Amino acid sequence: MSPINVHRFDVVIVGAGGAGLMAALQTSAYANVAVLSKLYPTRSHTGAAQGGIGAALGNLEEDHWEWHMFDTVKGGDYLSDQDAVEIMCRDAVETVYELEHNGLPFNRTPDGKIDQRRFGGHTRNFGEAPVRRACYAADRTGHMILQTLYQQCIKYNVNFFNEFHVLDLILSEGRAAGVVARNIQSGELHVFHSKVVIFATGGYGRAFKVTSNALAGTGDGVAICYRRGIPLEDVEFYQFHPTGMYRLGFLITEGARGEGAILLNGQGERFMERYAPTLKDLAPRDIISRCMYNEIRAGRGIDGQDYLYLDLRHLGKDVIETKLPDITEFVRVYFGIDPVTTPVPVQPTAHYAMGGIPTDLDGRVVIDENNTPLPGLYAAGECACVSVHGANRLGTNSLVDIIVFGRRAGKDALRFIRANDLPPLPADAADRARAEIDHFLSGESAEPPATVREDLRETMMDLASVIRNADTLTQCRSRLEQLRERFKRVRPNDRGQTFNTDLLETLEIGYLIDISEALVVSALARTESRGAHYREDFPERNDSEWLKHTLAYNQDGKIELRYKPVRITRFEPKARSY
Repeated sequence: MSPINVHRFDVVIVGAGGAGLMAALQTSAYANVAVLSKLYPTRSHTGAAQGGIGAALGNLEEDHWEWHMFDTVKGGDYLSDQDAVEIMCRDAVETVYELEHNGLPFNRTPDGKIDQRRFGGHTRNFGEAPVRRACYAADRTGHMILQTLYQQCIKYNVNFFNEFHVLDLILSEGRAAGVVARNIQSGELHVFHSKVVIFATGGYGRAFKVTSNALAGTGDGVAICYRRGIPLEDVEFYQFHPTGMYRLGFLITEGARGEGAILLNGQGERFMERYAPTLKDLAPRDIISRCMYNEIRAGRGIDGQDYLYLDLRHLGKDVIETKLPDITEFVRVYFGIDPVTTPVPVQPTAHYAMGGIPTDLDGRVVIDENNTPLPGLYAAGECACVSVHGANRLGTNSLVDIIVFGRRAGKDALRFIRANDLPPLPADAADRARAEIDHFLSGESAEPPATVREDLRETMMDLASVIRNADTLTQCRSRLEQLRERFKRVRPNDRGQTFNTDLLETLEIGYLIDISEALVVSALARTESRGAHYREDFPERNDSEWLKHTLAYNQDGKIELRYKPVRITRFEPKARSY
């Protein structure tokens, strides 16, 4: 161990987005905390969230957390664990006010309250009509959350290790004991020995060709836990956001439709009136994405092509430029058009992982169908699955999730470190990570990493995205097996140590292949349609057989599936109608 830098902390948090920073704030006043990020913290993907954070404040019209809970459960097609959803929706009100008190500059009503707007799937009185529930800061809400939390972490002396890429989880005597990371700048390996590890590494949208996810969204924490024998929960449920910029995938916030923007097909028709007559363009994302796919497949795309229009023109210049300034700029820069006068080309884009590392209500990682915790290991945010989102996440609930459960994970981690000593550090703690690096920095390359990465993204986009069936998923599984074999022969061109981003990107491909295989195997087994998982060959939801969570285990390179029940407390499953 002597050539490797060893650090000791009470808590090591991997990921500096909203969940990681919120967890850090809960522990920093009472513990020695390290936050590791492969990016500079304010470049974390939380900053890309645009439209709002949902909380039943009732500032503009009557609202209640019970209504928010109902919408979340219904939007998740009844796969959500309802005890977790209740906690999220109830605590959302308190945590939004906590953000406000920490300095987050929300938009304001004329009387100075936090302003709110409509968002897809959020209703009053258990589905009666849309409600204003999204608290927002223009269309930069995630950016403002990230900046606010980072400033507070600096205030409370959180230790940041920026541009450190975590490679492995250390386990000792049946509990988490830290992580192994590589300093991207120098190439040195570092061991972070700790009482608690919290993963908050975000999602894995870069597995798909068209995605709203940043380049860093490669599922690092999810794959690292999976390789250590921790199951992945419900990874077959991957959400496509309806309004990604055509071909680019950059998000046009749902807040645009909350302000009144509408979707049009190639015939100039507001087609969502046919599919969801009550909520129309504010139906849940899985429904709108499928409707768009069906319109395009029926030949009603714009000029017969594979995109549709998002029309903001009727909103007026003041609303568009004041309440949606960032997306207005995106459209002008990337498309060379003005949304004030011209409709915007959009298509569904890979956006959000409902599944991930399974956790309990306090963010503790659980390792089996009996919800047995792995002591000292926590996860929060998009990389985790406490299952508040079920089969489909409602807009604004990602930010609610990271704040509420990042906070809860941090509080429980503080309890854990007070009750437990530092575990022993294994002598071979860094060996797996060192061997992986040595593998990629030695030997000859049969093909460049980029070709494998692009083939993976095209495969997942073509065969495992919005619409699935047994044939496409079987083809996808076969191609992924071929890609895994090709990946064994891949080596980065850069064999140096300093800022070797070529090596980093190669490692990320391995993470994406692991998760993609688990996703496809889980999707192939689930012979029903539910939320974001839509099977053409099994178009109906099947509660009698499939009202249960999938657990995918990595067993010596083979995937084993097990299942556990959904926790239902208040709302019995019903057919979804909007």
